[in-house]
Amino acid sequence: MTELLRAVLDTNIYVAAFLSKSPTSPTNEILNRWEAGEFVLLITSALLDEVIEKLNDRGIDRQITQNLIARLDQTAVNIFLDAVPAVVAADPDDDVILACATNGGADYLVTCDSHLLDLGEEYQGIKIVKALSFLWKLRGDEPPSDIAEN
Repeated sequence: MTELLRAVLDTNIYVAAFLSKSPTSPTNEILNRWEAGEFVLLITSALLDEVIEKLNDRGIDRQITQNLIARLDQTAVNIFLDAVPAVVAADPDDDVILACATNGGADYLVTCDSHLLDLGEEYQGIKIVKALSFLWKLRGDEPPSDIAEN
């Protein structure tokens, strides 16, 4: 049996999913595929706190946020961080996301944050991609030739 991909979703992926008007948006599909057990989702307490804060800031119903947090607590792999190296000088808050990915042995870090994307396509063996690229990987698809992946 093939091992499941391990991924960290940046806060902006959760926000995009819950702000989307389309239940079939790429970010919603990623969350649905996680809940279906198609990949291992990695999270850390600081990232979880940021998700709660950003969803609350964007006016997402508190019950919806609480339901997400309960699902994350039950099925995501919580990565303990004892140290967070400073890597992303332009946005030190992103260091936690990167540390979660490296300490958790992630295959993918999914983001639309330019500071993380500026690190390049890969960081310490972790592919840094946008949501659509990750979704293509989960589906086993290749991106259409007329669409840039990142």
